[in-house]
Amino acid sequence: MRLTSTCDNVRSTGAWQTYALTAAAVTACAVAGAKAVDADSAWYRALDKPPWQPPSWAFGAVWTPLYASVAWSGGRALNRARGRAGRGLAISLAANLTLNAAWNWAFFGRRSLKAGVLGTLLLDVSNAELIRRTTRIDPVAARVLFPYAGWCVFATALNTAIARRNSV
Repeated sequence: MRLTSTCDNVRSTGAWQTYALTAAAVTACAVAGAKAVDADSAWYRALDKPPWQPPSWAFGAVWTPLYASVAWSGGRALNRARGRAGRGLAISLAANLTLNAAWNWAFFGRRSLKAGVLGTLLLDVSNAELIRRTTRIDPVAARVLFPYAGWCVFATALNTAIARRNSV
């Protein structure tokens, strides 16, 4: 009985370490991306934006729980993954977070509407791949990613509308 409890504790500790790693990775993504954002810049304020663009404060309000869901989903799925599936999922998650942060640098950092559209399209493809891999391992964790993917599709539509309205 005691051996079983010890094994359960080790397994539980390993699970929490995975959640801590995914939370750290998502936090690093958010911080790296946020460094490029300047929604108060003259360049951004001068852009013609569609009337359906949410107010600036809404982005932080939406991204915070979305990032938390990505960290939770990634931790849960990685804890259930084995072998090649786990490695593939870890690579897919890392690529996704990289693309997520890179969009901010493409759009705000480079002030490139075209690069922003390309970045969101790549992120949408990455989201589909991440959900596909996650579904094979843990369908519950995959469903948790749907709002994140949906918000990114919305971001693609918004970025595309801004690019069109500004003759890019």
